[in-house]
Amino acid sequence: MRKKLRELLETILVSSPEAWTKIRGSSQYPDVHGQVSFYPAWGGSLTVAELMGLPNPSRVCRQPIFGFHVHAGSQCTGNTNDPFADANGHFNPDDCLHPEHAGDLPPIFGADGYGLGIFFTNRFAPEELIGRTLILHGMPDDFTTQPSGNSGIKIACGTIRGAGVPGF
Repeated sequence: MRKKLRELLETILVSSPEAWTKIRGSSQYPDVHGQVSFYPAWGGSLTVAELMGLPNPSRVCRQPIFGFHVHAGSQCTGNTNDPFADANGHFNPDDCLHPEHAGDLPPIFGADGYGLGIFFTNRFAPEELIGRTLILHGMPDDFTTQPSGNSGIKIACGTIRGAGVPGF
């Protein structure tokens, strides 16, 4: 297993992702930005998320944790009340309950405005995400509330694109 993991991590360092997106914050969170890349791995996806400009509470014992989900919609547009309303609900091709949607991802933990997440999932392959949206929410997912985990407002969004060279 250790050899497989090492090979997988080496793949990230030397190859381009099969799908990726740039994340941009809403007008209320203009400093939020970053990139998320999806690499094919073991019949699923290795996901690498790097986010910057995250809200950073100044209170002690207040670790900023953000809900993180693939949404079914294809656009990061919306309205006054929800700047990313057109991202629609969570990506859920098998009609599962939350938190078992294919698009339910581990939360992002903020650290001085920076967030890094690297995880494997077999809920989707990278090519299944192309054209969908990725949303960062203002609160952590509670992994219970239906249908979406009570993660609060959508603070950042990106449309997932196919293979190519991502960059800032």
